[in-house]
Amino acid sequence: MKIGKYEFPEDRYYDRDHNWALVQADGLVVQGLSDFAQDIAGEILYTEPPRQGRDLEQGKPFMSMESGKWVGRIKAVVSGKVEASNAELEENSALINKDPYGNGWLVKIRPSNLEAELANLMKPTSPEFAEFMKAEMAKYGK
Repeated sequence: MKIGKYEFPEDRYYDRDHNWALVQADGLVVQGLSDFAQDIAGEILYTEPPRQGRDLEQGKPFMSMESGKWVGRIKAVVSGKVEASNAELEENSALINKDPYGNGWLVKIRPSNLEAELANLMKPTSPEFAEFMKAEMAKYGK
């Protein structure tokens, strides 16, 4: 689905920090930054991925990221344990900019409370998400 000039794949959930969550058939949740997030951040220069096995809590920071314009903490889209981090990002953080919904993924999480926590996220087809994104694009001049 396209909102403005940004793509938001409909098979994902989104939070208010511009992260996406994809629930895989094996039950793992893949997390990454949305197309909008990578655009407002600018060129991603550095990521500090979390270690495998780390416990995550939905909405709490778990990794650092740095761009030319911004240094910040990335919050977990769901609670659970880190099953894998994208090791390629340590050598090539720009993958997040080039392919935010593919090779630029951040982590894979084994969720602990998936059904309840998905209710805290938005689907791109919901009117709430469209309104939220329009307000965010206006806020950032996009």
